[in-house]
Amino acid sequence: MVQEKASSSVSSSPLHLFSMMSLSPGLGSPYPSLREMRSEDRGLFLIHLLIACANHVAAGNVENANIGLEYISHLASPDGDSMQRIAAYFIEALADRMLKGWTGLHKALNSTKITWVTEEILVQKLFFEFCPFLKLAYVITNQAILEAMEGEKVVHIIDLHSFEPAQWISLLQTLRERPEGPPHLIITGINEQKVVLDQMAHRLSQEAEKLDIPFQFNPIVSRLENLDVECLRVKSGEAVALSSVLQLHPLLAVDDEMLRRNSPSVNKSPTSVHFQGVLQLNPHTLGDFLDKDMINTYGASPDSESSSPLSLPIPPKMASFLNAISGLSPKLMVVTEQESNHNGFSLMERLMEALKFYAALFDGLESTAPRPSIERQKIEKMLFGEEIKNIISCEGLDRKKRHEKLEKWIPRFELAGFAKVPLSYHVMMQAKRLLHSYNYDGYKIKAENGCFIICWHDQPLFSASAWRFRRYS
Repeated sequence: MVQEKASSSVSSSPLHLFSMMSLSPGLGSPYPSLREMRSEDRGLFLIHLLIACANHVAAGNVENANIGLEYISHLASPDGDSMQRIAAYFIEALADRMLKGWTGLHKALNSTKITWVTEEILVQKLFFEFCPFLKLAYVITNQAILEAMEGEKVVHIIDLHSFEPAQWISLLQTLRERPEGPPHLIITGINEQKVVLDQMAHRLSQEAEKLDIPFQFNPIVSRLENLDVECLRVKSGEAVALSSVLQLHPLLAVDDEMLRRNSPSVNKSPTSVHFQGVLQLNPHTLGDFLDKDMINTYGASPDSESSSPLSLPIPPKMASFLNAISGLSPKLMVVTEQESNHNGFSLMERLMEALKFYAALFDGLESTAPRPSIERQKIEKMLFGEEIKNIISCEGLDRKKRHEKLEKWIPRFELAGFAKVPLSYHVMMQAKRLLHSYNYDGYKIKAENGCFIICWHDQPLFSASAWRFRRYS
């Protein structure tokens, strides 16, 4: 009966039929059998509903968006399978975006929200422990530094997010074995939290003393976007290397409204989504459903002209940062970033890309932290959930999670005067050895034009690339 209603009126609202259903929490799901669906079928159904609901949010259709959010909330769950958990965080982000239309209400509901520093540190530690990405980034960075700094007597590493001592402890131990002896090592660590830098200084100084390596740690308490490069204290004769792990994309934050006015290509209205067949599930997988053809069906192609404001010159904060860094003439800069485009102008572009990206992250995390795990819940809620909210809910300078693919980072670095340094076969072997030693089944690394792409099965998730200032080319 529902299918007949849905197909009888193509022009009616895609979620109109839900308005006639009883959605009272006391009565449970209006279609209890939906909860008994196979996980794969329910997941595809949730994707359909999320896309339809997001279109209503993007169009400012509050009534239909509200109906959609209420309906999806009966199927979504932060404790369910991967797609149920993803849906729970996406509807929270969509609801937050809607509430921002009522600034007083939004501010009132968030007026007592407190972010504890200890919780932020904890979730970063959990991400390091249960996901392979930071470990891989550290191994790739360290090996690239070792190869670039061969024979150097004074090495100055600038860590743009100094957080995990294990990375540099491993480097110290490897430098100790150099045939020519270890260099004088200086690490300048940048972090917003003084307590993190104090811990780094203590652990690294302790290890350097044990290994009898001349060592100095310079702590800088600062956000990267506010960093004064003069504080880095780079001296003549020092071979400089930079480590950037998931730190550069916030510098892409710009006034989107200003760019909209100056870019005709982003003023196209999104294609409306007709949802007459929403209950007629087809056997596509999540990846199949969200491929380019399906995305085009919904009017949101990540490869379209509007997919990023950075088809134009480097944004001011990024340009300023790269210009300042190039002034240090770094011998090496290793950059790890998310390999996805979450920096599109339109909500629908970002939502489609984010669904693919976070579906893979959630699946991968479940392989190392089982579903009942409290650690998994914390990572998904406090890290992935907050990222999703920022991507979906925020605009303008408030939107910091502006992840972009390597294909956009490459011309950006080249414009700033950097040349790519191909990552070696030995670096690849070190990374693969790490995956094997931790039994990270399902994760793999592939080489692309001298850079590495870290994947969950065939879904790219993170990229690693190495650069040097052209003076060294």
